[in-house]
Amino acid sequence: MRCINKFTVSFLSIILCFAAAGCGGSEIEIANRYDIYHDSYQVSAKEETEQIFFADRLCVGGLENIGTDTTDSQVASGAGVFNTATGEIPYAQNIYDKLYPASTTKILTAYIAIKYGNLDDVVTVSENAVDLESDSSNCGLIAGDQMTLRDLLFGLMMKSGNDAAIAIAEHLSGSCEGFAAKMNEEARLLGATTSHFVNPNGLPDDNHYTSVYDLYLLFQEAIGNETFCELIKSPSYTTNYTHADGTAATQEWTSTNLYFSGEATAPEGFTVVGGKTGTTGAAGYCLVLLTENSVGQRIISIVLKADCKSNLYLLMNQILSGYGN
Repeated sequence: MRCINKFTVSFLSIILCFAAAGCGGSEIEIANRYDIYHDSYQVSAKEETEQIFFADRLCVGGLENIGTDTTDSQVASGAGVFNTATGEIPYAQNIYDKLYPASTTKILTAYIAIKYGNLDDVVTVSENAVDLESDSSNCGLIAGDQMTLRDLLFGLMMKSGNDAAIAIAEHLSGSCEGFAAKMNEEARLLGATTSHFVNPNGLPDDNHYTSVYDLYLLFQEAIGNETFCELIKSPSYTTNYTHADGTAATQEWTSTNLYFSGEATAPEGFTVVGGKTGTTGAAGYCLVLLTENSVGQRIISIVLKADCKSNLYLLMNQILSGYGN
């Protein structure tokens, strides 16, 4: 698919109504009522150049699947390849279908935290943030821990900590519910109209869903930020923080991305920049990935709801090698 505008920008006409009013009751005569070349309507050449249509830099395509007959597409519910350099979508598998995102949700959580938060803020972890199921993904926080927002973001994106996600949400919005409202607002601003979020971590909920294409939109926006790229590029990170009793603590986190651990190998000619994994029973195995191909083009590739971890990376490699160049 070639990048074309999916959205049209419409302009409302401005109707100026003037009537005689005021203490004097005199009528004011306005010359050139609709003179749009008047100075008050003008923008600078720089401003005019910077005004671009919403979809000018996005990959936007049709509804049809492309390339699924050449891959083991049956192992996942949705997948896509997005060439950010050419604006093409060479591989598309149900990219607009509603699917559960699992921890790929944390892409949006991190994006919002970076956009609106102060990374040097010290956050106190609440009891609620660590009140998780025993099998829930976490980064080992306990109530009362004090950690910078920056370090919490590493725990969020590398270790996929649900505790870090809640701590971040509570710090920025006072509650997970308040933060979810901000998530939905930001998603709409970025054109992710198939999505709805109810929590910052991606734990299962019938009203928490997205699509392959929406995740592409969110991820493309996020990777424009250097701090976000630092989060997804790091294979490991050491955090130093403080427990509630004032004692010092240290943790080393490693990425859940198997390309970084060496358990998976990218196709020849591709360099893995980074990404975000996600896994729940309802969502299956998910991965949003940023790579560079042999000619230096940035490729965003996404697989959602793979039936097992090995097949997740199998299909990811197939769509990259077949459609990422």
